Parts: sequence; structure tokens; C-alpha cells
Amino acid sequence: MSYQVLARKWRPTRFSEMVGQEHVVRALTTALESDRLHHAYLFTGTRGVGKTTVARLIAKSLNCETGVTSTPCGQCASCNEIAEGRSVDVLEVDAASRTKVEDTRDLLDNVQYAPTRSRFKIYLIDEVHMLSNHSFNALLKTLEEPPGHVKFLLATTDPQKLPATVLSRCLQFNLKNMVPEHIVSHLRHVLAAEDVAHDDESLALLARGAEGSMRDALSLADQAIAHGGGKLDANDVRDMLGTVSRTKVLDLLDALLTSDPQQTLAVVDDIASHSPDYAGTLDELASILHQVAIAQAVPNSVDTTQPEHKRLTDLATSMTTDVCHLWWQMAVASKRELVLASDPRAGLDMVALRMIAFRPAIIFSDNIEVPPAKKPEPPALPVASPDETSGYSRHVVSSNGTSDSALVQSAPRSATADDPTQSPEGAAANTPDQRPVDATISPLTDMHDISAREQSSEVDDGRSSGNSDVDTCISSSEPEEDLPTSRSWPDFFNSLGLKGVIHTVASHFELVNAFDRTLCFQLAPDNATLFNERHQRSLAVAIEQVLEKPVSVEVCLGDTSDQTPARQRELYEIQRLKAAANALDKDDCLTALLTEFDAVVVPNSIRPPLVEI
Repeated sequence: MSYQVLARKWRPTRFSEMVGQEHVVRALTTALESDRLHHAYLFTGTRGVGKTTVARLIAKSLNCETGVTSTPCGQCASCNEIAEGRSVDVLEVDAASRTKVEDTRDLLDNVQYAPTRSRFKIYLIDEVHMLSNHSFNALLKTLEEPPGHVKFLLATTDPQKLPATVLSRCLQFNLKNMVPEHIVSHLRHVLAAEDVAHDDESLALLARGAEGSMRDALSLADQAIAHGGGKLDANDVRDMLGTVSRTKVLDLLDALLTSDPQQTLAVVDDIASHSPDYAGTLDELASILHQVAIAQAVPNSVDTTQPEHKRLTDLATSMTTDVCHLWWQMAVASKRELVLASDPRAGLDMVALRMIAFRPAIIFSDNIEVPPAKKPEPPALPVASPDETSGYSRHVVSSNGTSDSALVQSAPRSATADDPTQSPEGAAANTPDQRPVDATISPLTDMHDISAREQSSEVDDGRSSGNSDVDTCISSSEPEEDLPTSRSWPDFFNSLGLKGVIHTVASHFELVNAFDRTLCFQLAPDNATLFNERHQRSLAVAIEQVLEKPVSVEVCLGDTSDQTPARQRELYEIQRLKAAANALDKDDCLTALLTEFDAVVVPNSIRPPLVEI
């Protein structure tokens, strides 16, 4: 007797042998046992998940000589004929080869006649999405109201191509892709029955190569057995599939963490020496990074039965979360670019070098304590009494990207502001003569490296000390002669001629201090999403071009008041809208029209004329 391939030999002969499709099996068995049978069923799913198998099992269940049952005997003449594809009452049609409307009409010519031998006449149409529109139209009426002895079983891999009129006439069941665990379990059962030596790693490789298809898994197992000389070995399966050992991919990740291009390319060269499937190598890299990310999020989730679980755990502790996610995204996205490379090997080289190039310059592991950056020592200042000073806390972003809370002291308040009854002369006498000094502002090194500022100031910037929004701002000192002030900053901003993102971001800056050719701005955290170091430099260059002298720009996070260009523009537009509404109210012609036609002015429809400020 000729050899029968595993995919055909181990095709399920009853519903209980179906693997991974419990939701479909449960619904169908319940319908068969309760005699709630529909006249048309549609089975969808990718190749090799059991669509045709389920349809044949239903045909057996309906026409079994023991009666309609969910457990056909498989021994009667009807069951054997259906299994062998020679039943005259089960018409199995490949729609891919019979797409014309004439074929469909010929198929349905005898639909009104009773079955020859069986209980039901069953039409099993495979790849039904290949039928033409005219064929679907010819099928619709019969599919909606077939004779009582007729059942339709449709199968397709692409249900989106089916007309809605067909879908609405069928009970649809979507067969899922097999998870690797189910495939491995079934392969272990089959190989044990076939007395084929195997190991767990080879089964895992076959399960991943099958991509959710049990038929593909059995076909690959047949090929692997022939390749390995009657047994399954992980190295032989890996050579057959063109996949790379996970150990090699782990070595690649270790080399990437060193940021050494020479060592990384040496590992890539070792991988290339095995002539792998480079797209599969990226898949394996993404798979390992996915496991590392899971281990970082849930440390106890690592499967200790895996041989590489120790290395996965080490990677999870030595690699930061952001790097893990970034590299996973690169590995997945690079698969699309691999086909565009002049050589797949060159594509893998560039992926590895890209991961090194785009890795953040400073990376700390999550379990390493990062010491705070040293701040410059401020010059000696006159010490104010505790009654003259008040402190506040501000949320700042540290150099390693983590949130921190920095204590910043505000400038001493004048006695005039605290006590309105005190004379200005007394206030001036009690205020020390001091110059504003930059105490704590650190350079902005990246998007998240924004420090708080500690300063003292004699002169208030004109804002009321009783305003709660201003209490959290840094007091402004007397600016230099040609530097903008807090109140003049919105007008000065409009003269800079900024465009694009820098214009949008800088419009939310509030000038809180200007001295010694240094402009200190405050930016609300909600508006700091797009801000980075490049914007800071561009703003400084634009200001230097207007002032014709070098300046420095420093930015800190904090609440802002109405002294931002964006807020001033918003207030200006509100005033213009109110003025336009008042002008309409006083317009005699408009009043006459409203009275004549019993009309009203929709408030939201008022648009002031476009002007530049």
C-alpha cells in the first residue's frame, strides 16, 4: 500500500478529534443533538484550520445511517462514501474551477429532486469567494429558501469578498488559527502514534513554522522526518526551515547592548554563515524582545521550562523598557524594508547598526540608582529672614527622564505687598540692595532635561502678590535695557518671525526673568510635549538676530499666567469678538432686518474681520 501523508491520515473523523476549534464544535454538536439545523453554513478561516473537515463531518452527521447525530459511526456505507468522496448525495464543488454562472445553474438544476440514497442532499462549495457576481445572483434564491432535503455547506478563506446578501443567508463560523501549544500537543500525539523519535524544540520550531495551520504543521513534520532520516532533530528542522538558533539571536542582543558595532557585525556574520531566512531571523528577534518585555512587565511570567529562560531574565534586567520596545518596533518594521535592500544580509546589517545608532545615549537599568546631577554653587547672597521668604515646590524632569520634585524658593516679598499700610519709603529701606543671580538653572540637554530655577529678586515684575497663579512663578528682576520684559514679551515674540512647530511651542512660553543676557522662560507641562533642545537653540538664534547681541535661553516647567503670546492672542480674539457683537447690536440696518423678518443672530456665527496684530 502506498504511503499516506500525515495531513490526510490524521484528518479528524469525528468532532471530538478537532483541535483548537472548541467554539465551533460546541455550537454544531448542540445544533445536531437538539435538531436545530440551519439550511446553510459558512465556515471561514485561513488555510489548514479545518474548514473542509468540519463540513464533511456535518455531512456525515446528517446522513449517517444511525440517524442525525453529533457522533457519526464512521462505519456505515454513507459515512465511508462521504469520507472517500464518492457519495452521490454529497456534491463537493471547487468554486475556484467553476466560477461561471452556467456552472452554478447546472449545479442547481437538480436541487428540487430528493436525494438518491441519503437523508439530505448536501452541496459543499469550497473557496466560495471565487464565484462570480452572476453566480452569486443565481445562487441567492435557492440559498435563501432551499427544499427541506437540501443543505448548503460553504467554505472560504476570504469572507470579505462575499456579498452581504450571501452572508445574511448563512450561519457563519470563523475557525481560529491554531496556537503553538495546540499544534505541539497534537504533533506529539501523532508522532508518538507513528513511532517517530522527536524532541520538544523540534516540535516548537514546526509549530512556529506552521503559522497557525495544523495541516501545514503535519506537512512540515512529514518533510522534517524525511530530512532527518526518520527522526526529528532540532538542528535538522532548523536547517530545513532556514531559521536561526535562538542562542544566536540572544548573542546578537547581547552584542547590541554593548553598543560595539564590530562585535555586533561579527555576530551577524556568524548568523549569515548558516544561510538563514533573514525575515525569519527578524521574526525570532522580535519574538525574543516580546518575551523580554513581558518579563519586564511581569517578572514571574517567564517560563522556567525554556532552556533560555536564564538569558531572558538577564536581558530583562540589563535592558531598559524603552530600549526593548524601541528595538521590537525596529525589528517588526524592518521586515517591510528587507525586500527593498540590495542584499538581505545587508538589510540585517543595517537593522543591527540602526539599533545601535538610535539607542539613547544614556541608558540606565531600571534597578540602578542614578545619582543626581551636580548643580553649580550660587554666589553669596544677602540672607533674608524667614518671614520675608516663602517656598514652593515645582515638578521638574531630571536628566534620566524620571520625575522629581525640586524645592525652589521665591524672592523676598516687599513689605508694601504684604502690608498695604506701610509707606513706600519703609519698604525701600527694608529691601536689601542686591542683583538677581542665576542659581540653579541647568542646561537643557534633551527633551526631558528641564531643571527648575532658584533666584532672588528685588523688583517685582508688576504682578500682584495675591494672585494664586502668580505665586508659583519665579519673580522677575529689572531687565537690561534692550531685553524684553514679562509684559512686552508677547509683542516681542511677534517680531521674531518664527514658523512651524517652534512658533507653536514658543507661543506658550512666559518670560519670568531677563538679566545678564539670559532669558528665563516658563512652560506649562501640558504644552511641553513637542519641546526639545533644538527648539531652545532656534529660539535663542531668533532673539539674537533681533537684539543683535548674543543671549542665552533657559526653560523650566511650571504653571504659566496670561503673559504668554498664545494666551494674549486668545484674549485679543475674545475682545475682538465682543466688539464685533456690540457693533452688530448697535447697527440700525441689522436691527431693522431682524425686526422685519423676525430673525435672530446666531452668536457662534459672528466672525470679526481678519486682521494682523
